[in-house]
Amino acid sequence: MAATMRTDIGKKRKQNEDAAWFDEKRGVFVVADGMGGHLAGEVASGMAIDAVRKMAARHKKPSIDQIKKTVLGAHERIYQRAQGNAECAGMGTTLSMLCRGAGYIYIAHVGDSRIYRLRGGRMEQLTQDHSLVGELVRAGILTAEEARTHPRRNIITRALGTEGDNTPDLLAADLQPDDRFLLCTDGLTGMTRDDEIEKTLLDSQTADEAADRLIQMALDAGGSDNVTLILCTGEEGKPWKQD
Repeated sequence: MAATMRTDIGKKRKQNEDAAWFDEKRGVFVVADGMGGHLAGEVASGMAIDAVRKMAARHKKPSIDQIKKTVLGAHERIYQRAQGNAECAGMGTTLSMLCRGAGYIYIAHVGDSRIYRLRGGRMEQLTQDHSLVGELVRAGILTAEEARTHPRRNIITRALGTEGDNTPDLLAADLQPDDRFLLCTDGLTGMTRDDEIEKTLLDSQTADEAADRLIQMALDAGGSDNVTLILCTGEEGKPWKQD
């Protein structure tokens, strides 16, 4: 899988607590959005990414059990770090990871960062938001547009390193040659609508162009949060633009 990555501090934050990493050769892609006290969110997201990086180095094609073990292990280490260091108290992070196999993908997901798939000219959200407004949307109480601007949209119901349920959602899906994937933090999805993202992905000639345009869209809409994204194609060497 060929990929490109972007991150921006945004217009209102003093530090970038997002983190991201990918290895095209191993087919592993991950984004994380940290939260907590001063600089603690950056610590939590960095620890989550480091756990994924180590997993990729140990396992050429990680199984779903190895992926789950990696995510839960990251949670435990972040939690213990937060408990043992006052400056890290209350820190946590989202994590959305995609691993490519032979004709399939595995996804591990905790929090409200997202993974989308573009297939056949249509974009689909593969992950489910672990957030208060996400639960309200699924219950039919809010629309997706209402959730995007809701005053309590930043309340996360599941995150690594925090109390409560931290079990990752684990998903498997088929992989087709024309698939395109977007992994992103809520600095993008909180600022832009899904239909705007979809149109940008479809209209862009290259992944680099699409990535730059998406970052600028989030900034033009206010840039109230850090924004981070990874774009990748289903098969290495495939051009981004589809005929």
